[in-house]
Amino acid sequence: MNTLEIKTIEKITPDVLQIRTSKPEGLEFKPGQATELFIKKENWKDEGRPFTFTSLPDDSHLEFVIKTYTGHEGVTDKLVDLKSGDKLLQNEIFGNIYFRGEGTFIAGGAGLTPLIAILRDRQRNGGNETNKLIFANKTSKDIILKDELKEMLGDRFINILSGEKTEDFANGRIDQSFLKQHIINLNQKFYVCGPDPMIESVVSDLKALGVEAENIIVEG
Repeated sequence: MNTLEIKTIEKITPDVLQIRTSKPEGLEFKPGQATELFIKKENWKDEGRPFTFTSLPDDSHLEFVIKTYTGHEGVTDKLVDLKSGDKLLQNEIFGNIYFRGEGTFIAGGAGLTPLIAILRDRQRNGGNETNKLIFANKTSKDIILKDELKEMLGDRFINILSGEKTEDFANGRIDQSFLKQHIINLNQKFYVCGPDPMIESVVSDLKALGVEAENIIVEG
C-alpha cells in the first residue's frame, strides 16, 4: 500500500473536492481507472473507499475529484477536514471504464470522474474531435470542471439539469428522447457512468435506440 501526501485540496463545487497528492514512483494506471484510498489517521485506516484518478498517468502528481456527503460521518465527510501535508493510503488499481474508441460519454453527477481522465488524455494525446459529453446534474453549480470541459469539447459538451430551469441548459433527465436528440451516430462507443438507476435507464434507452450492447461501456 502506498502513502500519498496531500499537496493541495480545494472545493470546486459546493460538495466536490479536488485533491492533488504526491505520486509513488512506478505507479501505472489507465485513464478512467480507480483505486482504493484510506485516510491515514487513527480510526480511519481500515475505511477504504474507491476513487477515480482524474490526473493522467504521466503527470507528476495524482489528482482525485471526490463528491462529499457531509453529515454522513463517513470517509468523504472526513476528507473535508483534511489539509495540505495530511496523508492518504492507496491500494490496488481497478476499473472497467477506459478508452475503447471515439464516442459519446454520458455521466450523472460524480459519475463524471472516470471520464475526466479519459477526456483529458484524448485532449493531450489524441484530440477530442468527435467525442461528446452528455452530463446530468441537479443545478448549474453542480457541474464539475465546467470551464475545462467547455474548452475541450465546445458545443459537444451538453448539460441537462433536473433541479434548475435556465436558458443556458436543458431541463429534465437523460431519457430516450433526449438521447435521440443528441446522438446522430449509433455505431460508436458509449461510456456510461453515474448512479446505478441512471446507468440502467440509459443503457436500456441506448439499446432501444439500436445501439449494440458491445458498444456500451459501463463501470463494473
